[in-house]
Amino acid sequence: ACSWLLCEISAIRSLTFGAYLRSQWLPAKKLQLATSTYRGYERNVARHVLPALGRISIRRLRFQQIEALYDTLLYPETGRGLAPKTVYEIHLIIRGALTDAHRRGLVTRNVALVARAPKQRSLQRIDGVSLTEDELRRMLRTAAGHRFFPIFRLTAMTGMRRNEVLGLKWPDIDFKKKRIHLNRGLVAVGYEVHQTRGKTKTARRTIELDATTVAVLEGWRAYQAAEFAAVGVDPGDEWVFTAGDGEPIHPHAVYEAFRRVVANAGIPAMRFHDLRHTHGSLLIAEGIPVKVVSERLGHAHIAHTLQTYQHVLPGMQA
Repeated sequence: ACSWLLCEISAIRSLTFGAYLRSQWLPAKKLQLATSTYRGYERNVARHVLPALGRISIRRLRFQQIEALYDTLLYPETGRGLAPKTVYEIHLIIRGALTDAHRRGLVTRNVALVARAPKQRSLQRIDGVSLTEDELRRMLRTAAGHRFFPIFRLTAMTGMRRNEVLGLKWPDIDFKKKRIHLNRGLVAVGYEVHQTRGKTKTARRTIELDATTVAVLEGWRAYQAAEFAAVGVDPGDEWVFTAGDGEPIHPHAVYEAFRRVVANAGIPAMRFHDLRHTHGSLLIAEGIPVKVVSERLGHAHIAHTLQTYQHVLPGMQA
């Protein structure tokens, strides 16, 4: 039998990086992170970190081994490598786990701080599609009469994120003052739907509405109330956008419906998120100050707005 101290030292020396991630770091993160973010951490650890580094003693882990993992993920011998953005996210997981391990005295230094990872400035960007005013009108005319038309209209006229639109409840909308107060979202993890809170103060914001969009929302509210009364559904949580059973609409259902509307409208192929991109582009093209656009979209920094919509700025100068 060993003393408590000797047993503790022996346990630390034999602790593998994989065991630390599974038994200590991830369980602690589950209490701190949104469900969708945690599932992403869990998936990256299981798929990419554990197979390569899981069996290595956490005290014997070296930055060369971490760099080798990044190189393998970016440039595998067979198949297509991961995007630099994904590898950088994996780097943040490893770095964060080792930071906590160092704080707990399990390692003498954080070797991930030395390891070279894809730089943020070299991360691949997905170019958003920005519709013209005529294309946007065509898309909305095509969607007219669809159950999700109020969702498409509201997104196009406010630049709200999909999770923000689906997370709305009726008390969040001030019909008298024509504004929305955003403080939650609705995200899908697997096929389960979870509520989230805005991560930053800028995400929790107030958005002014135009009169037509207010009228669309009032019409939808009246239709929803009649539908609930007809089928005997209790409004319950007061979700703005609901399916026929009164439950909030699943994000994937919105994506599928939007994809069909875009195809029928004969406009450029686009993601639902590009309605947000279109809103920002059209506002800037109309001369709305970038700071106002940034606040409306809930960007953390105005620099991000400038970088995202820099394609519009040359036309403004002309």
